[in-house]
Amino acid sequence: MVGVVCGMERCVGRVLRRIFLYPGIAAFAARQTMRRCRCSSSGEDKEESNQVTSMLKHLIFKVKSTGPITVAEYMREVLTNPVKGYYLHRDMLGEEGDFVTSPEISQIFGELLGIWIVSEWMAAGKPEVFQLVELGPGRGSLMDDILRVFHQFRSMMGKCDISVHLVEVSPKLSELQAIKLTGKKIPSEPDGSPVYKKGTTVTGLPVFWYYHLQDIPQGKCFYLAHEFFDALPIHKFQKTKHGWMEILVDIDTEVPDKLRFVLAPTTTLSAKAFIQSGETRDHVEVSPAAGVIIQELARRIENSGGAALITDYGHDGQKTDTLRGFCGHKLHDVLIAPGTADLTADVDFSFLRRMSEGKVASLGPITQQEFLKNMGIDIRLKILVDNSKDPATCQQLLSSYDMLTNPGKMGLRFKFFAMLPHIRLSAIDQEITSKKSKSLQLPVAGFSKIVFQ
Repeated sequence: MVGVVCGMERCVGRVLRRIFLYPGIAAFAARQTMRRCRCSSSGEDKEESNQVTSMLKHLIFKVKSTGPITVAEYMREVLTNPVKGYYLHRDMLGEEGDFVTSPEISQIFGELLGIWIVSEWMAAGKPEVFQLVELGPGRGSLMDDILRVFHQFRSMMGKCDISVHLVEVSPKLSELQAIKLTGKKIPSEPDGSPVYKKGTTVTGLPVFWYYHLQDIPQGKCFYLAHEFFDALPIHKFQKTKHGWMEILVDIDTEVPDKLRFVLAPTTTLSAKAFIQSGETRDHVEVSPAAGVIIQELARRIENSGGAALITDYGHDGQKTDTLRGFCGHKLHDVLIAPGTADLTADVDFSFLRRMSEGKVASLGPITQQEFLKNMGIDIRLKILVDNSKDPATCQQLLSSYDMLTNPGKMGLRFKFFAMLPHIRLSAIDQEITSKKSKSLQLPVAGFSKIVFQ
């Protein structure tokens, strides 16, 4: 079995080597590194503007009408309210926005995730039909990089029936994605259809847009979710001498146009439902929305095969209070000027793992630094730098690499987590047991080191 596993790793290694050595896949593989990323701990002072936004007026009216609201309801209104939601009507990415993501920093990131999908496609027996799905595609940069990888392997994958499916709630971002992927604006489909946009990518693949994961047709899919789960609404709970109490958002009694956090007067049903027995922390954040989506992904992978790769900043059940806001690449008080800043919380990967148990196998979380190095980012960087004649390009490549892998920047804060069919790993596990080998790593790209040839 060791020989079989090593053979699979070498096979993936050959695929990686082919793309790494190909000079045309990323003629300029380092997008300009932004000054700050959303995960940076730059020590900037919090934004203290007390701007009375239309969203704040809406929330004050809501609280006056119904009483204090949960943090989850607050996040849902601030981020995705159809009229005033932060995500719905703006481009929040990039230097002029509020944060920057890994795909916007360097094309190498997208290339490596594209190779991950290719390796899992090979491990799945090279199915002739599959769907490539991304949740929250941002500006479309990651998908664009991945499709370029697919196009490079058209001799191997060209006969496959591949379609692209994007889950996006923001009209503004879906417009940017369409321009990035198809080269033009795409009109919306008539109301009532689960597909609200459709077109053809510049590489000739059909692409579809949806508001909900559940609307994507069943079938073998490879799923990506990069900085998607961190923006899903969370409930916050505090342990007190009276038991677990939910944290709510209320109107400040001393400043009528300001909001504040308060504790529910009694234990809520949410606290009883979401807090695990034996919980040792005194503050817990739970995202039921994340649990629902993970269960849907797990069900689809269990029934139809495929795989999911989730990338986000988060923890494995250790952290407590992580809710924060970002505006103009600076930390921002989450209750000040709602609707003008991004709201985000670290993903609890232990919760995602619990939600997927029984249906699929999971790997991780491991750090972004470890994943990218396992995928061969050092080799790819060396080749690009060696082939570059422009000192400025070399500097941008090195700066982007540092941003992605440096432990003090994105390298440790961001984690990778994968969900795979049980059959993908069970045969290997059985052979490992029979051989009594404890040192063999699972041949899943990124989660074990690839052998290059």
